[in-house]
Amino acid sequence: MENPFGKITALEKVLAFFHDRMSLMFGGFGGVGSPPALIDGILEKGICDITLIGNDTGFPHIGIGKLVSQGRAKKVIASHIGSNPVAGQLMHAGKLEVEFSPQGILAERIRAGGVGLPAILSDIGMDNELVSRNKPHFQLNGKDYLIETALTAEVAIVYAKKADAFGNLIYDKSARNTNPLVAMAGDITIAEVEEIVPVGCLNPEEIITPGVFVDYIIPSKGVNWKWAWE
Repeated sequence: MENPFGKITALEKVLAFFHDRMSLMFGGFGGVGSPPALIDGILEKGICDITLIGNDTGFPHIGIGKLVSQGRAKKVIASHIGSNPVAGQLMHAGKLEVEFSPQGILAERIRAGGVGLPAILSDIGMDNELVSRNKPHFQLNGKDYLIETALTAEVAIVYAKKADAFGNLIYDKSARNTNPLVAMAGDITIAEVEEIVPVGCLNPEEIITPGVFVDYIIPSKGVNWKWAWE
């Protein structure tokens, strides 16, 4: 039977959305919660000059760090890059632009992008050149703030434990991390999932990301999904 919902598809189909010089937002914390099949597919496609937006740059051979280590990114917006020494080397060599944002502020900038706000105000990092560089200030009630622009991306990629055919997502404990925020902030959001279940099988109280935010679902390696709507 043909998939009646249109969201469940194959990796080969969604790779059409990835291209040179794109903006790509990703879920994950140190590689945990990042979608491995999607990242490997992007590597194999060979796209480059990507602007990456996410919590960190993973490790050299784990998570989004694979893209960074192979020189596929031209810019990274992240809270830290210390777990991936290759990212630091590229930054100091002038081959990778890095915009640092405190972790909580980064998460809020992504959330703001997901709900349609243009920016947020923050007094975090005003005395830190790495954080405040080139950011405008705004005074409210006699206090100065940085204007932190909201973050969105052409494509957002997330990783979930379970999904139904509508795209409702459940995450696995700490692998949830930034994924729910990232899922909201992509023009196109693609979820890689470990298990796809029939509609009605997910406990509504456990659903973290509603399917309205998810455009496509791909099964992670080894997942049999064809029965999900049968």
